[in-house]
Amino acid sequence: MEMNNNLKIGLIAASSVIALFVLSLLIVNAPAGDDNAVRFGILTLLPPLVAITLAFITKETILSLFIGVFVGEFMVSVNDLNIISSAINAFLAMGTQIISCMADPWNAGIILQCLLIGGVIQLVTKMGGAKALADEFAKRADTPRKAQIFTEFLGLCIFFDDYANSLIVGPIMRPVMDKLKVSREKLAFVVDATAAPVAGIAIISTWIGLEISLITQGFKSIGMEVSGFGIFLQTIPFRFYNILILIFIVLSAVTLYEFGPMKKVEQKARQRKESEPVKSLESTSFDDVKPVEGIKLSIWNAIIPIATLIIGALIAFYWSGYTTILGGEDQALITLMKTSPLSFNGILEALSASDASVALFQAALLASIVGILMAVLQRIMTIEEAISEWIGGMKTIVITGVILLLAWSLGGVIGDLGTADYLVGVLKGAIPIFILPTLIFILGALISFATGTSYGTMSILMPLTIPLAWAVNPEMGFVIVCTSGVLTGAIFGDHCSPISDTTILSSMGTSCNHIAHVQTQIYYAIFVAAIAIVFGYIPAGFGIPWYFSIPVAIVVMYIGLMLLGEKVDFEEVEEAEETA
Repeated sequence: MEMNNNLKIGLIAASSVIALFVLSLLIVNAPAGDDNAVRFGILTLLPPLVAITLAFITKETILSLFIGVFVGEFMVSVNDLNIISSAINAFLAMGTQIISCMADPWNAGIILQCLLIGGVIQLVTKMGGAKALADEFAKRADTPRKAQIFTEFLGLCIFFDDYANSLIVGPIMRPVMDKLKVSREKLAFVVDATAAPVAGIAIISTWIGLEISLITQGFKSIGMEVSGFGIFLQTIPFRFYNILILIFIVLSAVTLYEFGPMKKVEQKARQRKESEPVKSLESTSFDDVKPVEGIKLSIWNAIIPIATLIIGALIAFYWSGYTTILGGEDQALITLMKTSPLSFNGILEALSASDASVALFQAALLASIVGILMAVLQRIMTIEEAISEWIGGMKTIVITGVILLLAWSLGGVIGDLGTADYLVGVLKGAIPIFILPTLIFILGALISFATGTSYGTMSILMPLTIPLAWAVNPEMGFVIVCTSGVLTGAIFGDHCSPISDTTILSSMGTSCNHIAHVQTQIYYAIFVAAIAIVFGYIPAGFGIPWYFSIPVAIVVMYIGLMLLGEKVDFEEVEEAEETA
């Protein structure tokens, strides 16, 4: 066994050396020039392609991104056939690239606010706020229909972060669903299908900073200064998958129709006897986060910190944009802020000009302080224990920071290699204009499925998509639809991926077997994505307005559910048990 492992390592090392030598040979013999897109040609696609392929093979997101960045830096560092020298320079450049990404104030703000929100989640759970909400919901959600609708409603309320959504909603609704004989797989699907799709389109979330940043940078690459937040708002109606999957949850819950593997697990769950315990694997249970023993449960221990985060973020958003506008040179906006600061236009302009990463960091810091004070003043924890739990919550988000840094670094390397310019040159005029939004959506889905990260996918694709869309069809409406394809495709692929952090957290939060969760939900995700393409992105490519496409897509989705599915009725199962 040890010999086989050594042989494998040797083969991998030898293959890597040969591959780097061949790559060096190709680059050295490439035509010289200042334009990297011309110099490297099709090789500019190699770093993202390596990252995607390795993700499929290894299922390791961090390793795949790391190697993708290294390959890109190696290509930039090649001057001759000395691969050792090139590899050393690539490694050093890689360190500089990652530090540069971390030092960027915007990027630092995004990572810090994610960490702080992780701390707030931990505090809310430890204070018993999550458990109190679960008990409150259990009084009102007394049927499978109501329980599933309640689950989605709670997910919509926790719109600001997909991790928060998965880790709060799952534990809250799990005992309610178990009591009503709804399968853990269905609960995991509802939680997972609400988490990222909501956070991705919410105007206040841990996602919006990255999304706005990528949009702004993408338009800068074609020489346009735009409001990233303004463009983001315009993409929302075209986020077809996000919108349709949220509506699909309602349709499935109200009709009780299921298909595929989900139908089988739901039928089995309905037939479970009251005294029979729900089976779950300990390794997939999110047991580390439980309320402190012996405390009095109160829903305010959840409502107050979360409300502080939401309201604080709104105020911080507004104040950030307000001060930015007053410190700028646009006299029309300055006049608007001075005369009608709280008008609809005034609020919209302030939100558009705000620094999302700083605002969310400020709100998360305030919510953290409130949560710690509540824990201490109620004598639930000492201040040392509260701070320790707060820091413990941050640890669950550290992996996200690593992924973000590597994804940003890969985006930087892609920019240095001129990948976007190469793709624009190759694809301009080579594909039908109407199919580009669909192509981008599918490409985003494949990348995010392979890497398990929406953030990384957005970072890879957005710098390529906006220049390409503008070159193919220089109309703002078309570019917005294509931009939506990146943001939505990334979420769809991430939703299906077994290596996605949100998918894993949804399994953990609901104590559902992870593979069972992936196998049951992927059928629903693909079903909705197919409708989003056929009745959303293809028509949008022809210029058909979203307010025509979405209603038609909903009707088709309902008909498809009726044709493919079968009703798993709680009442009918009860009657069958009584008859037996």
